[in-house]
Amino acid sequence: MTSPALGVCYYPEHWPEDVWESDAARMAEVGIQWVRIGEFAWSRLEATPGNLTFDWIIRAMDVLGRHGLKVVFGTPTATPPRWMVDKHPDMLAVDINGRRRGFGSRRHYDFSHLGYREECARITRLLADAVGSHPALGAWQTDNEYGCHDTTYSYSPAAKEGFQRWLAEKYGSVEALNQAWGNVFWSMEYNRFDQVELPNLLVEKPTPAHALDFRRYSSDQVSAFNKVQYDILKAKRPDLPVIHNFMSRYTDFDHYDLAETLDIASWDSYPLGHLAVSDEPDEVKRQYRRQGEPDNTAFHHDLYRAVGHGRWWIMEQQPGPVNWADFNPDPLPGMARLWAWEAFSHGAEVVTYFRWRQAPFAQEQMHAGLLRPDSEPAPAYHEAMEVAEEIKAVGMAGTATKGRVAVVFDYQSEWAWEVQPQAKGFTHGAHVRAVYSAFRKHGIDIDVLPPSTKSFAGYDIVAIPALFAWNDDLRTAIADFEGHLLIGPRSGSKTQDFSIPSRLGPDLPSNQLDLKVMRVDSIDPSLEVEVKGSGGVHLWRERIETKANVVIEDAEGWPVLVNQGKLYYLGASGTKALVQRVVDYLIEEVDLPILALPAGVRCRTRDGFRVYVNYGSGRATLTQAKDEAGYVLGGAELPAAGVTVARLATAG
Repeated sequence: MTSPALGVCYYPEHWPEDVWESDAARMAEVGIQWVRIGEFAWSRLEATPGNLTFDWIIRAMDVLGRHGLKVVFGTPTATPPRWMVDKHPDMLAVDINGRRRGFGSRRHYDFSHLGYREECARITRLLADAVGSHPALGAWQTDNEYGCHDTTYSYSPAAKEGFQRWLAEKYGSVEALNQAWGNVFWSMEYNRFDQVELPNLLVEKPTPAHALDFRRYSSDQVSAFNKVQYDILKAKRPDLPVIHNFMSRYTDFDHYDLAETLDIASWDSYPLGHLAVSDEPDEVKRQYRRQGEPDNTAFHHDLYRAVGHGRWWIMEQQPGPVNWADFNPDPLPGMARLWAWEAFSHGAEVVTYFRWRQAPFAQEQMHAGLLRPDSEPAPAYHEAMEVAEEIKAVGMAGTATKGRVAVVFDYQSEWAWEVQPQAKGFTHGAHVRAVYSAFRKHGIDIDVLPPSTKSFAGYDIVAIPALFAWNDDLRTAIADFEGHLLIGPRSGSKTQDFSIPSRLGPDLPSNQLDLKVMRVDSIDPSLEVEVKGSGGVHLWRERIETKANVVIEDAEGWPVLVNQGKLYYLGASGTKALVQRVVDYLIEEVDLPILALPAGVRCRTRDGFRVYVNYGSGRATLTQAKDEAGYVLGGAELPAAGVTVARLATAG
């Protein structure tokens, strides 16, 4: 396996052709190996219907190839030109309030519009024929950031017709649909599938099953849209990988499903922008405003490694201030280097900076690049060069080490608790990330698993937080697992049809967990319920009836953590202190090795190396771990935004 590599996003259509050569030469000097092009260029590739001009982008590929650079070619379907909207005026999406979304930016299409889908197939086919045999071509990218700007869900006539067809295929009969949705309630029963409306502009909320099925349908449309392009690209060049670039904390469609027609998953990492627009507490935003929250980026590395079945990239890495948050801080010096090293430690094959040169025009003119608009180096230019030299010197290859701990992340659970939060702010993702962070603070390698996982073999601890409903695969994995399992809160509290199970949550056999959730108490977010010992409960707690052993209870005597054998159930949404207490208890029960990391320092192992990164604002001192042979990059003194790489004693 080859060593990790760096890339950059480049838009030759933005610059005079006479600078392409010098740009490519400078990229090679920096140590860049991959260049992404094409994903926003449709109006220059086809200015009017059928007027194809591919010669210029082929010349750009020629230039890049001459300098030893490999090209990722992005299909331009995220930015259809104006004439496309004139040709298909009904291709524009409709928002939840019934307003048509317009032309003038990007992502102005409806996934349900079959006419536009065919137009995308056409341009993809033409591009595959035109550049598919180019010697510089190394990979494809489909579209760009599916769903960005809230574009997964459309409430258009095309979506309505597609949803009705999807329901007919899923349920077979309208009677089955009425039964699954509970439509006898409020006399909501249908006589025909073509009577079913979309779940917007209603007097009250739709039945939860209606809302969830619309999200399932919409997710399927994104996957179907991607499959059209994937099939064309693989037919032309079966040897080249097809990639898509996902986003942070974006869950409107099921990425696992879509990745069935991808070879590599990638995501666009903007740690400062993501923190600024997140729901993290103000004190976290203040503390890490120039570094990014220490665990969010790492979590998404591990998530997209799972989505990509082990293969993943960063397709866009923040190099400096972005343009799209309310506030756009300048990264702490060294962070563009740190973020790249952290990605490599989690198994990234390529880290691609966005972008080569800052654009002096249009929407993203305040978004930094490796070069300033005057073509002089920006700070990340030198940091990228440093990373390229370091990864060559260190000699890292291989893949991320399999973790001893895993957490299950499920997109349908995100949708379910958005449809029916019961306690405002209760989300599946927040619970998963809280558990993930609590383990990671101890230097433990963690894997993210999809809900289709059939076996937990090889893990010491697996956590399944806030899971909407069980499936057969997870039930089998739980029954066969010999390690410690942490479930809850709310896990298994619904069926796949969004009903309460007949034996109540968590809906597990009594020989696995003799427990029932009898009642739920949702808590005002400004309040907490004290927990005996330490920690607190906020947002959510469950009145549990159980014969299992009570490990932790709150000040009012409500069980918080119970266990039966190696299965543990967490019946509350906890503060950070409580989640850390629960995780520490499990670590002690398993006798899992941990590292004494200074505050703000995190680490991950790959290919016989352990990479330490310092998200703190001050210097930190590492204690060399027993399994380490010594430092090969940096040392025990780790400055702010610093990176240290240790070789493990077991490395070959």
